[in-house]
Amino acid sequence: MKASRMLISTLKETPNEAVISSHILLLRAGMIRKLVAGVYNYLPLGLRTLTKIENIIREEMDKAGGLEILSSAMQPKELWEESGRWQKYGPELMRFKDRHDREFCLGPTHEEIFTDLVRNQIRSKKNLPINIYQIQTKYRDEFRPRFGLMRGREFIMKDAYSFDTSYEGLDESYKIMHQTYCNIFDRLNLKYQIVLADTGAIGGSGSHQFMALSDIGESDIIYCSTCKYAADQEKAESNPSLVNYNDSMLDVEEVETINKKTIEEVSSYLEVESNRVVKSIVYKNLVDDSLVVVLVRGDKDVNEIKVINELNIAEHELVLASYDDILTINSVEGFVGPVNLKDVRILVDEEVTLLRNFVVGANKKNYHLKNVNYKRDFEGTVGQFRKTIENDICPICGQPLSLERGIEVGQIFKLGTKYSEPMNCTFQDDDGKVKPMVMGCYGIGVTRTMSAIIEQNHDDFGIIWPLNVAPYHSVIVPINYQDEAMKELSDKIHDELVSAKVEVVLDDRSAKAGFKFKDWELIGIPYQIVVGKRASEGIVEFKDRRTLEKTEMPYKEAIELIVNKVREL
Repeated sequence: MKASRMLISTLKETPNEAVISSHILLLRAGMIRKLVAGVYNYLPLGLRTLTKIENIIREEMDKAGGLEILSSAMQPKELWEESGRWQKYGPELMRFKDRHDREFCLGPTHEEIFTDLVRNQIRSKKNLPINIYQIQTKYRDEFRPRFGLMRGREFIMKDAYSFDTSYEGLDESYKIMHQTYCNIFDRLNLKYQIVLADTGAIGGSGSHQFMALSDIGESDIIYCSTCKYAADQEKAESNPSLVNYNDSMLDVEEVETINKKTIEEVSSYLEVESNRVVKSIVYKNLVDDSLVVVLVRGDKDVNEIKVINELNIAEHELVLASYDDILTINSVEGFVGPVNLKDVRILVDEEVTLLRNFVVGANKKNYHLKNVNYKRDFEGTVGQFRKTIENDICPICGQPLSLERGIEVGQIFKLGTKYSEPMNCTFQDDDGKVKPMVMGCYGIGVTRTMSAIIEQNHDDFGIIWPLNVAPYHSVIVPINYQDEAMKELSDKIHDELVSAKVEVVLDDRSAKAGFKFKDWELIGIPYQIVVGKRASEGIVEFKDRRTLEKTEMPYKEAIELIVNKVREL
């Protein structure tokens, strides 16, 4: 391929919309262009890499026995009503009507579609287990799309669904997919961590996420270096830490705290540690418009996912209560506390129950209560409603936990019969009984994975693509393609590399050499052959994009180096 025939749309300046490295470099290297917020066109260079990532996923899925299909992104409302998710999924679901006033959505995920397909195609036990997958565009109406391909309204995803006759079969299918995902992300050269995860809107009894390690990741990974426990922060648990558990209970005392609302203000004013002040966060359950108060220590934050799971509602069905909402429980914003609250559910983090003589709001403007104690002064539902943080105590071995940030690139779920039972996806067992199939779900964010690879593989000059997903393996850069000797050698190297099945670009553009070098460093082509003043001697400069090392050598040796690297893929 000659560069003069390519669409090379590199940018010198960083676009204002881009913040993180992958977004900046995808735009600057001419891989993608924004259509509207959260929606992108993929230009030729970006599409080549995207296709290679997809093909690696396909190869590993096929090795694991997966069967590829392609289903529609347009999904009828009726199927989502069968599963009970049409309303529960929330505002991210892109709904629309056709000319006949029939309601549809653009699929953010495909559990209903695959379940419907299998229930209509498979009845006999002899056809199970089966694992069906697709690579397809998904749609989610994100409230605030950001970070380029990391969180968009349109994205490409590989989703697979296994169907088994038993939970033992599901465990085996899950194990196979777990290893398959390891194989995929290993081949993509990603540094990743596997963590326990919340099942979220997909549902099911268990889940693991595959997190590409990155400082810009949107998820916190909590892990133990000693026993290898690992979970995302939504799912992570920890042993409660004790604070003054053995203190004697003192009498409750009301104290004036004018305009002191925050934990920092109250603890400083009353001269107590922040972990002796208890937060009372008021939420509204939109399902029934009820209020719930969640209590955590002042040095911790509420884990809203655990609150949602306790209430058995969807994420969009829990919001912070308004000022007027709080007035309805005879309290006041900034001074809410659990003592003497009526007609409101109270969720108490277990660490709060281990405190003695702590501070809470007095449900009265400018007042707090000192020396409050659980059980004596109030009660509630006890659970782990706090976010687990760094240096909390590992629930397995008791050692301090560590924290890293990560990008979720894949997630696997044990769905069980969550979809097969309500949608009547069944098989006939040997005893003649009709039973629901037992399902698993396995997703990889393909476009998000592309961004994660860049986050882990870039420098000040641009992208550093791993060889197996680079748009091209190599580029030939003649200093002056109009020079006869340089042109002849460049063409010769190009033809020999093409014959050896190496993907190569010959930069025949009339631009200055420095401009061309910057372009290819930005784009991230792994190997560069520079044809210069020693062309007539058959000597070139070989450059490794990852190390930036330059070596003069005979052109045959440069060709051999690249060919051998490509053959190792």
